[in-house]
Amino acid sequence: MAAALYPGLSPLIRSQIIEDVNGLSMHILEAGFERPHRPVILLIHGFPELAYSWREIMPALAQAGYRVIAPDMRGYGFTTGWDADYNGDISAFGYINLVQDLVSLVETLGLKEVACIVGHDFSSPVAAHCALIRPDLFRAVVLMSAPYEGPPEAAPAPTPSFDDLQTALAALIPPRKHYQGYYSDPEADGDMTGAPQGLHAFLRGYYHVKSADWAGNRPHPLAGRTAQALAVVLPDYYLMPLDATMAQIAAIHAPTPAEISVCAWLPDADLAVYADSFSRTGFQGGLNWYRCGTSGRNAADVRSFAGAAFDRPCLFISGASDWGTYQSPGVFERMASVCGDFRGAMLIEGAGHWVQQEQPGAVIDRLQAFLATL
Repeated sequence: MAAALYPGLSPLIRSQIIEDVNGLSMHILEAGFERPHRPVILLIHGFPELAYSWREIMPALAQAGYRVIAPDMRGYGFTTGWDADYNGDISAFGYINLVQDLVSLVETLGLKEVACIVGHDFSSPVAAHCALIRPDLFRAVVLMSAPYEGPPEAAPAPTPSFDDLQTALAALIPPRKHYQGYYSDPEADGDMTGAPQGLHAFLRGYYHVKSADWAGNRPHPLAGRTAQALAVVLPDYYLMPLDATMAQIAAIHAPTPAEISVCAWLPDADLAVYADSFSRTGFQGGLNWYRCGTSGRNAADVRSFAGAAFDRPCLFISGASDWGTYQSPGVFERMASVCGDFRGAMLIEGAGHWVQQEQPGAVIDRLQAFLATL
Protein backbone atom coordinates (compact mmCIF):
# COMPACT_ATOMS: atom_id res chain seq x y z
CA MET A 1 0.00 0.00 0.00
CA ALA A 2 1.35 3.43 -0.95
CA ALA A 3 2.34 5.64 1.95
CA ALA A 4 -0.08 8.48 2.53
CA LEU A 5 1.25 11.88 1.47
CA TYR A 6 -0.73 13.49 4.30
CA PRO A 7 0.56 12.50 7.76
CA GLY A 8 -1.47 10.98 10.56
CA LEU A 9 -4.11 9.25 8.45
CA SER A 10 -5.79 6.00 9.39
CA PRO A 11 -3.87 2.93 8.14
CA LEU A 12 -7.07 2.09 6.24
CA ILE A 13 -6.39 5.04 3.90
CA ARG A 14 -3.82 5.01 1.11
CA SER A 15 -2.53 7.68 -1.28
CA GLN A 16 -2.21 7.39 -5.04
CA ILE A 17 -1.30 9.71 -7.88
CA ILE A 18 -3.56 8.96 -10.86
CA GLU A 19 -2.05 10.12 -14.14
CA ASP A 20 -3.80 11.54 -17.20
CA VAL A 21 -6.95 12.74 -15.44
CA ASN A 22 -8.16 15.44 -17.81
CA GLY A 23 -4.63 16.80 -18.02
CA LEU A 24 -3.94 16.43 -14.29
CA SER A 25 -1.83 14.16 -12.15
CA MET A 26 -4.56 13.77 -9.53
CA HIS A 27 -3.77 12.81 -5.96
CA ILE A 28 -6.45 10.71 -4.29
CA LEU A 29 -6.99 9.19 -0.88
CA GLU A 30 -8.73 5.83 -0.94
CA ALA A 31 -10.23 3.46 1.62
CA GLY A 32 -11.98 0.14 1.07
CA PHE A 33 -9.79 -0.49 -1.98
CA GLU A 34 -9.11 -4.11 -0.97
CA ARG A 35 -12.40 -5.06 -2.65
CA PRO A 36 -12.45 -2.90 -5.79
CA HIS A 37 -15.95 -3.94 -6.87
CA ARG A 38 -17.64 -2.44 -3.82
CA PRO A 39 -20.06 0.47 -4.40
CA VAL A 40 -18.03 3.67 -4.79
CA ILE A 41 -18.46 6.84 -2.73
CA LEU A 42 -16.68 9.91 -4.12
CA LEU A 43 -15.96 12.70 -1.61
CA ILE A 44 -15.00 16.12 -3.02
CA HIS A 45 -13.83 19.03 -0.89
CA GLY A 46 -14.28 22.79 -1.03
CA PHE A 47 -12.25 25.90 -0.11
CA PRO A 48 -9.76 26.05 1.52
CA GLU A 49 -9.64 22.33 2.18
CA LEU A 50 -8.13 19.11 0.84
CA ALA A 51 -8.87 15.43 0.39
CA TYR A 52 -7.50 15.31 3.95
CA SER A 53 -10.71 17.00 5.12
CA TRP A 54 -12.49 13.62 4.79
CA ARG A 55 -9.99 11.79 7.03
CA GLU A 56 -12.58 10.97 9.72
CA ILE A 57 -15.31 9.98 7.25
CA MET A 58 -13.43 7.59 4.98
CA PRO A 59 -12.58 4.68 7.33
CA ALA A 60 -16.14 4.43 8.66
CA LEU A 61 -17.66 4.29 5.17
CA ALA A 62 -15.07 1.72 4.09
CA GLN A 63 -15.89 -0.43 7.11
CA ALA A 64 -19.57 -0.13 6.13
CA GLY A 65 -18.80 -1.82 2.80
CA TYR A 66 -17.92 0.99 0.40
CA ARG A 67 -14.92 1.89 -1.70
CA VAL A 68 -14.28 5.51 -0.74
CA ILE A 69 -12.28 7.92 -2.90
CA ALA A 70 -11.38 11.52 -2.05
CA PRO A 71 -9.31 13.55 -4.55
CA ASP A 72 -7.34 16.72 -4.08
CA MET A 73 -9.39 18.81 -6.48
CA ARG A 74 -7.94 20.93 -9.30
CA GLY A 75 -5.98 23.76 -7.69
CA TYR A 76 -5.27 21.94 -4.43
CA GLY A 77 -2.92 19.70 -2.51
CA PHE A 78 -0.75 17.17 -4.30
CA THR A 79 -2.76 17.30 -7.53
CA THR A 80 -0.64 18.93 -10.25
CA GLY A 81 -1.06 20.00 -13.85
CA TRP A 82 -3.12 23.14 -13.21
CA ASP A 83 -2.07 26.75 -13.81
CA ALA A 84 -1.77 29.07 -10.80
CA ASP A 85 -1.21 32.21 -12.89
CA TYR A 86 -3.85 34.82 -12.08
CA ASN A 87 -3.59 36.12 -15.64
CA GLY A 88 -3.91 32.65 -17.17
CA ASP A 89 -6.98 30.97 -18.62
CA ILE A 90 -9.39 30.31 -15.76
CA SER A 91 -11.87 28.29 -17.84
CA ALA A 92 -10.28 25.08 -16.51
CA PHE A 93 -11.69 25.95 -13.08
CA GLY A 94 -15.31 26.31 -14.25
CA TYR A 95 -18.10 23.86 -13.48
CA ILE A 96 -17.92 22.01 -16.79
CA ASN A 97 -14.23 21.24 -16.59
CA LEU A 98 -14.42 20.35 -12.89
CA VAL A 99 -17.13 17.83 -13.77
CA GLN A 100 -14.89 16.55 -16.56
CA ASP A 101 -12.05 16.09 -14.02
CA LEU A 102 -14.26 13.74 -12.04
CA VAL A 103 -15.66 11.92 -15.07
CA SER A 104 -12.08 11.37 -16.23
CA LEU A 105 -11.05 10.12 -12.77
CA VAL A 106 -13.93 7.63 -12.76
CA GLU A 107 -13.02 6.39 -16.24
CA THR A 108 -9.28 6.19 -15.52
CA LEU A 109 -9.96 4.10 -12.43
CA GLY A 110 -12.07 1.75 -14.56
CA LEU A 111 -15.26 2.38 -12.60
CA LYS A 112 -18.69 1.77 -14.12
CA GLU A 113 -20.49 4.22 -11.84
CA VAL A 114 -20.31 6.13 -8.58
CA ALA A 115 -23.00 5.07 -6.11
CA CYS A 116 -22.93 8.50 -4.45
CA ILE A 117 -20.95 11.71 -4.90
CA VAL A 118 -20.65 13.94 -1.83
CA GLY A 119 -19.64 17.57 -2.36
CA HIS A 120 -18.83 20.10 0.35
CA ASP A 121 -18.75 23.92 0.04
CA PHE A 122 -17.88 24.94 -3.55
CA SER A 123 -17.83 21.26 -4.50
CA SER A 124 -21.51 21.01 -3.57
CA PRO A 125 -22.61 22.60 -6.87
CA VAL A 126 -19.88 20.61 -8.65
CA ALA A 127 -21.40 17.39 -7.27
CA ALA A 128 -24.87 18.57 -8.29
CA HIS A 129 -23.70 19.25 -11.83
CA CYS A 130 -22.06 15.81 -11.98
CA ALA A 131 -25.46 14.28 -11.24
CA LEU A 132 -27.24 16.65 -13.64
CA ILE A 133 -24.87 16.20 -16.57
CA ARG A 134 -23.91 12.52 -16.12
CA PRO A 135 -26.69 10.80 -14.15
CA ASP A 136 -25.57 7.51 -15.70
CA LEU A 137 -22.27 7.75 -13.81
CA PHE A 138 -23.29 9.57 -10.62
CA ARG A 139 -26.26 7.71 -9.18
CA ALA A 140 -26.93 9.79 -6.06
CA VAL A 141 -25.66 13.03 -4.58
CA VAL A 142 -25.15 14.54 -1.13
CA LEU A 143 -24.77 18.30 -1.00
CA MET A 144 -23.02 19.79 2.02
CA SER A 145 -23.08 23.39 3.27
CA ALA A 146 -24.04 24.97 -0.08
CA PRO A 147 -27.64 24.42 -1.25
CA TYR A 148 -28.39 23.69 -4.91
CA GLU A 149 -30.61 26.09 -6.82
CA GLY A 150 -31.51 23.61 -9.55
CA PRO A 151 -30.87 23.43 -13.29
CA PRO A 152 -30.74 26.80 -15.07
CA GLU A 153 -33.85 28.20 -16.66
CA ALA A 154 -34.05 28.47 -20.44
CA ALA A 155 -35.06 32.14 -20.27
CA PRO A 156 -34.13 33.38 -16.81
CA ALA A 157 -35.60 36.57 -15.45
CA PRO A 158 -33.07 39.43 -15.46
CA THR A 159 -31.21 39.63 -12.17
CA PRO A 160 -28.61 42.08 -10.92
CA SER A 161 -25.07 40.96 -11.71
CA PHE A 162 -22.46 40.28 -9.08
CA ASP A 163 -20.77 43.54 -10.07
CA ASP A 164 -24.04 45.37 -9.34
CA LEU A 165 -24.08 43.86 -5.85
CA GLN A 166 -20.46 44.87 -5.23
CA THR A 167 -21.21 48.43 -6.34
CA ALA A 168 -24.20 48.61 -3.99
CA LEU A 169 -22.19 47.21 -1.09
CA ALA A 170 -19.42 49.76 -1.67
CA ALA A 171 -22.02 52.56 -1.46
CA LEU A 172 -23.14 51.54 2.03
CA ILE A 173 -22.04 53.40 5.14
CA PRO A 174 -19.66 51.95 6.14
CA PRO A 175 -18.73 50.55 2.73
CA ARG A 176 -18.54 46.78 2.33
CA LYS A 177 -17.58 44.11 -0.20
CA HIS A 178 -18.67 40.52 -0.76
CA TYR A 179 -16.05 37.93 0.10
CA GLN A 180 -16.43 36.24 -3.29
CA GLY A 181 -15.57 39.51 -4.98
CA TYR A 182 -12.52 39.83 -2.75
CA TYR A 183 -11.52 36.26 -3.63
CA SER A 184 -11.73 37.24 -7.30
CA ASP A 185 -9.21 40.06 -6.91
CA PRO A 186 -5.52 39.57 -7.75
CA GLU A 187 -4.42 40.55 -4.23
CA ALA A 188 -6.35 37.86 -2.35
CA ASP A 189 -3.85 35.02 -2.74
CA GLY A 190 -0.92 37.13 -1.53
CA ASP A 191 -2.97 38.58 1.33
CA MET A 192 -3.61 35.11 2.70
CA THR A 193 -0.38 33.26 1.92
CA GLY A 194 1.54 36.25 3.26
CA ALA A 195 -0.76 36.91 6.21
CA PRO A 196 1.04 39.05 8.84
CA GLN A 197 0.12 36.55 11.57
CA GLY A 198 1.59 33.67 9.55
CA LEU A 199 -0.22 31.12 7.42
CA HIS A 200 -0.85 28.67 10.27
CA ALA A 201 -2.41 31.37 12.46
CA PHE A 202 -4.42 32.74 9.53
CA LEU A 203 -5.97 29.36 8.84
CA ARG A 204 -6.63 28.85 12.55
CA GLY A 205 -8.62 32.09 12.67
CA TYR A 206 -10.41 31.42 9.38
CA TYR A 207 -11.51 27.91 10.33
CA HIS A 208 -12.50 29.11 13.81
CA VAL A 209 -14.72 32.00 12.72
CA LYS A 210 -16.69 29.80 10.31
CA SER A 211 -17.16 26.98 12.83
CA ALA A 212 -19.66 26.40 15.63
CA ASP A 213 -16.87 27.39 18.03
CA TRP A 214 -17.44 31.05 17.16
CA ALA A 215 -20.44 32.29 19.14
CA GLY A 216 -21.36 34.87 16.47
CA ASN A 217 -22.64 32.22 14.07
CA ARG A 218 -26.42 32.14 14.47
CA PRO A 219 -27.65 31.74 10.89
CA HIS A 220 -31.21 32.17 9.68
CA PRO A 221 -33.00 32.84 6.37
CA LEU A 222 -32.28 36.22 4.77
CA ALA A 223 -34.87 38.70 3.57
CA GLY A 224 -33.32 39.19 0.12
CA ARG A 225 -30.16 39.63 -1.92
CA THR A 226 -29.95 43.40 -1.76
CA ALA A 227 -26.89 45.03 -0.28
CA GLN A 228 -28.95 46.45 2.57
CA ALA A 229 -30.62 43.14 3.43
CA LEU A 230 -27.35 41.23 3.44
CA ALA A 231 -25.38 43.86 5.36
CA VAL A 232 -27.81 43.85 8.26
CA VAL A 233 -27.17 40.24 9.22
CA LEU A 234 -24.21 38.56 7.50
CA PRO A 235 -20.97 38.44 9.52
CA ASP A 236 -17.89 40.30 8.35
CA TYR A 237 -16.24 37.23 6.83
CA TYR A 238 -19.10 37.27 4.28
CA LEU A 239 -19.52 41.02 3.87
CA MET A 240 -16.08 42.43 4.55
CA PRO A 241 -15.18 46.05 5.27
CA LEU A 242 -14.22 47.55 1.93
CA ASP A 243 -10.54 47.99 2.78
CA ALA A 244 -10.09 44.77 4.78
CA THR A 245 -8.22 41.61 3.84
CA MET A 246 -9.34 38.15 4.87
CA ALA A 247 -6.15 37.84 6.92
CA GLN A 248 -7.29 40.86 8.94
CA ILE A 249 -10.75 39.38 9.45
CA ALA A 250 -9.22 36.10 10.63
CA ALA A 251 -6.93 37.97 13.04
CA ILE A 252 -9.84 39.89 14.56
CA HIS A 253 -11.70 36.66 15.29
CA ALA A 254 -8.70 34.49 16.17
CA PRO A 255 -9.42 32.02 18.97
CA THR A 256 -7.74 32.36 22.34
CA PRO A 257 -5.08 29.85 23.43
CA ALA A 258 -7.70 28.31 25.72
CA GLU A 259 -10.13 27.90 22.81
CA ILE A 260 -7.42 26.32 20.67
CA SER A 261 -6.52 23.87 23.43
CA VAL A 262 -10.06 22.45 23.53
CA CYS A 263 -10.59 22.37 19.74
CA ALA A 264 -10.73 18.58 19.40
CA TRP A 265 -11.85 18.64 15.77
CA LEU A 266 -8.77 20.56 14.55
CA PRO A 267 -5.69 20.08 16.75
CA ASP A 268 -2.56 21.94 15.72
CA ALA A 269 -1.02 18.86 14.10
CA ASP A 270 -4.01 18.57 11.76
CA LEU A 271 -4.03 22.29 11.05
CA ALA A 272 -0.34 22.04 10.13
CA VAL A 273 -1.28 19.72 7.25
CA TYR A 274 -3.36 22.49 5.70
CA ALA A 275 -0.74 25.16 6.38
CA ASP A 276 2.01 23.03 4.83
CA SER A 277 -0.13 22.32 1.78
CA PHE A 278 -1.15 25.90 1.08
CA SER A 279 2.39 27.12 1.73
CA ARG A 280 3.35 24.96 -1.28
CA THR A 281 0.47 25.72 -3.60
CA GLY A 282 -0.91 29.05 -2.50
CA PHE A 283 -4.65 29.66 -2.73
CA GLN A 284 -4.93 30.88 -6.34
CA GLY A 285 -6.08 27.56 -7.76
CA GLY A 286 -9.03 27.48 -5.37
CA LEU A 287 -9.70 31.19 -5.81
CA ASN A 288 -10.04 30.66 -9.55
CA TRP A 289 -13.19 28.64 -8.84
CA TYR A 290 -14.72 31.81 -7.36
CA ARG A 291 -13.62 33.87 -10.35
CA CYS A 292 -15.57 31.56 -12.65
CA GLY A 293 -18.64 32.28 -10.53
CA THR A 294 -18.35 36.04 -10.11
CA SER A 295 -17.47 36.58 -13.78
CA GLY A 296 -20.61 34.80 -14.97
CA ARG A 297 -18.59 32.06 -16.70
CA ASN A 298 -20.22 29.24 -14.73
CA ALA A 299 -23.73 30.50 -15.44
CA ALA A 300 -22.98 30.74 -19.14
CA ASP A 301 -21.39 27.29 -19.26
CA VAL A 302 -24.34 25.47 -17.69
CA ARG A 303 -27.02 27.35 -19.63
CA SER A 304 -26.98 24.59 -22.22
CA PHE A 305 -28.48 22.28 -19.55
CA ALA A 306 -31.53 24.50 -19.08
CA GLY A 307 -34.62 22.42 -18.51
CA ALA A 308 -32.72 19.21 -17.79
CA ALA A 309 -34.28 17.10 -15.06
CA PHE A 310 -32.37 16.71 -11.82
CA ASP A 311 -33.75 13.39 -10.65
CA ARG A 312 -30.96 11.67 -8.75
CA PRO A 313 -31.63 10.90 -5.06
CA CYS A 314 -30.35 13.93 -3.17
CA LEU A 315 -29.66 14.77 0.48
CA PHE A 316 -28.50 18.07 1.98
CA ILE A 317 -26.29 18.21 5.09
CA SER A 318 -25.02 21.33 6.81
CA GLY A 319 -23.95 22.57 10.19
CA ALA A 320 -26.68 24.27 12.21
CA SER A 321 -24.18 27.12 12.77
CA ASP A 322 -23.25 27.50 9.09
CA TRP A 323 -24.26 30.72 7.35
CA GLY A 324 -23.55 28.95 4.05
CA THR A 325 -26.99 27.35 4.25
CA TYR A 326 -28.67 30.73 3.85
CA GLN A 327 -26.12 32.99 2.11
CA SER A 328 -28.06 32.75 -1.18
CA PRO A 329 -31.57 33.84 -0.12
CA GLY A 330 -34.34 31.37 -0.91
CA VAL A 331 -32.15 28.61 -2.38
CA PHE A 332 -32.26 26.37 0.70
CA GLU A 333 -36.03 26.62 0.82
CA ARG A 334 -36.40 25.78 -2.90
CA MET A 335 -34.24 22.64 -2.97
CA ALA A 336 -37.16 20.30 -2.35
CA SER A 337 -38.92 21.62 -5.44
CA VAL A 338 -35.95 21.68 -7.84
CA CYS A 339 -34.50 18.30 -6.89
CA GLY A 340 -36.84 15.61 -8.22
CA ASP A 341 -35.90 13.01 -5.59
CA PHE A 342 -35.03 15.16 -2.59
CA ARG A 343 -34.55 13.07 0.54
CA GLY A 344 -34.36 15.89 3.07
CA ALA A 345 -32.11 18.45 4.74
CA MET A 346 -30.10 17.72 7.87
CA LEU A 347 -28.75 20.62 9.96
CA ILE A 348 -26.29 19.18 12.46
CA GLU A 349 -26.00 20.79 15.88
CA GLY A 350 -22.52 21.60 17.10
CA ALA A 351 -21.19 22.16 13.59
CA GLY A 352 -20.54 25.22 11.49
CA HIS A 353 -19.17 25.29 7.97
CA TRP A 354 -16.66 22.45 8.40
CA VAL A 355 -19.39 19.97 9.25
CA GLN A 356 -17.58 16.76 8.22
CA GLN A 357 -14.64 17.76 10.42
CA GLU A 358 -16.52 19.30 13.34
CA GLN A 359 -19.08 16.50 13.72
CA PRO A 360 -17.83 13.50 11.72
CA GLY A 361 -19.85 10.96 13.70
CA ALA A 362 -23.14 12.70 12.97
CA VAL A 363 -22.22 13.08 9.30
CA ILE A 364 -21.32 9.39 9.05
CA ASP A 365 -24.66 8.41 10.60
CA ARG A 366 -26.62 10.55 8.15
CA LEU A 367 -24.62 9.39 5.15
CA GLN A 368 -25.08 5.74 6.06
CA ALA A 369 -28.81 6.19 6.58
CA PHE A 370 -29.11 7.86 3.16
CA LEU A 371 -26.94 5.25 1.42
CA ALA A 372 -29.07 2.48 2.89
CA THR A 373 -32.11 3.85 1.02
CA LEU A 374 -30.47 3.77 -2.42
